[in-house]
Amino acid sequence: MNTTQDALYRSDLKSLKLITSGKVRDIYAVDDKHLLIVTTDRLSAFDVILPNPIPGKGAVLTALSNFWFARTAATIPNHLADIALESILQGSELEQVRGRAIIVRKMKPLPVEAIARGYIIGSGWKDYQANGAICGIRLPAGLQQAEQLPEAIFSPSSKAEIGAHDVNISYADTKRLLGPALAEKVREVSLRLYRDAAEYAKGRGIIIADTKFEFGADPQGELYLIDEVLTPDSSRFWPADSYRTGISPPSFDKQYVRDYLETLDWDKKPPGPSLPEEVIRNTAARYREAQTRLIG
Repeated sequence: MNTTQDALYRSDLKSLKLITSGKVRDIYAVDDKHLLIVTTDRLSAFDVILPNPIPGKGAVLTALSNFWFARTAATIPNHLADIALESILQGSELEQVRGRAIIVRKMKPLPVEAIARGYIIGSGWKDYQANGAICGIRLPAGLQQAEQLPEAIFSPSSKAEIGAHDVNISYADTKRLLGPALAEKVREVSLRLYRDAAEYAKGRGIIIADTKFEFGADPQGELYLIDEVLTPDSSRFWPADSYRTGISPPSFDKQYVRDYLETLDWDKKPPGPSLPEEVIRNTAARYREAQTRLIG
């Protein structure tokens, strides 16, 4: 277990078998049907895991995801299991991951990232500049960077291995990957979740510019919401009071870190550069403020 300033860079649970360690999450086997997911304080940018943890980040992501899982349960079931963490872990292992670990039912993840966009920014802005469209969806001419779209769009991407970049795909590609019926359900649910969350966040001074949902299927083929939901890692959160078009607005997510990294002479390949204390501190504060604004 590596810690810096009370941060958890990597979990170390001897009582459970580690299945995989991803960009942010460590996943352990509980039994044949359940997993334990630990959200660490690791930070990835440009698909590279950086060497410095962001203290408290994993707890923020976990609290926000659990809030949204509860809020969206009437729209779509999710992978959370009704099993107490205390029944799986004890002592120092329990304390190591308390507040940042969840127990979930095993699902088969769908091979697409379900992205809903309400504003034009990031890779969508680059695509629009190049060809006037995002994921094959034609958009009005003359849109500015960060402008709100006439209506939210579903702009999926393919899933990439760690270290590789996700690639925006068309809805036709999504239908080929998932089948027409499942593709339509994923699109419909993604847009409904995004619109509902954006309306909620707006009342708390946050614009959700876009967000990424992950879905999985149970053995019976029923669709579930999995992974994380509407966090600063899976979404772009902008403070409404400083939002304007024509720029990349300030945000509560890791865009602050990306902007810092863009000032360095770094080729965006591993190993990632170390972050200054000021960047670590300011990033942690942005994550905490997102949680405070959204759920108190």
